[in-house]
Amino acid sequence: MSVSEGKAYPAEIFRQHGGLLRMSEAIKYGISRYALYKMRDNGALEQVSRGVYRLVDLPPMSTPDLVTVSLRFPKAVICLISALSFHEMTTQIPHEVSVAVPRGTRMPSLDIPPVHAYKFSPEAFKAGIEKYQIDGAIVQVYSAEKTLADCFKYRNKLGMDVVLEALKIYRSQKRFNLDKLLKYARVCRVEEVIRPYLEASL
Repeated sequence: MSVSEGKAYPAEIFRQHGGLLRMSEAIKYGISRYALYKMRDNGALEQVSRGVYRLVDLPPMSTPDLVTVSLRFPKAVICLISALSFHEMTTQIPHEVSVAVPRGTRMPSLDIPPVHAYKFSPEAFKAGIEKYQIDGAIVQVYSAEKTLADCFKYRNKLGMDVVLEALKIYRSQKRFNLDKLLKYARVCRVEEVIRPYLEASL
């Protein structure tokens, strides 16, 4: 195998997996640490975050913060303001990535991008998870309806104006699903809180 072929092989492995890999995944697929560092030093790879590498010749990432956090913490779920932003249900600009983790697990912590983790009960954590393939990574985000229920639960932290704006935008998107909203409101134990606002908006 020529030197050029040797360089192409790790790059091909990256391409087969969306152009973005954690170091542990790259090693599992047969790329040595030496080859990984050489690709980085040669400018073929960029280090997106600690232990996360991406081919530099790919188009810019559409949601780099969500992708980075999802790669570093694959079990976490994007929630609250970050989920509202993902679903285009807020005018707020997230200054950190909000994620949910099950109670009893290690809290994610990251400097770039900053992460704010919330501990959810097992039932609330599992409910309403949607998975998206973004920039070569699997990103877990709560559905629009589950996100609204979560926002009502955390209304004192987020501000009621943010929550009601999200509900208004959700309705304007013409995908209003009362059954789903009430289902997740029950999971989050905010059915009695959310009902008057739903009735007022019907």
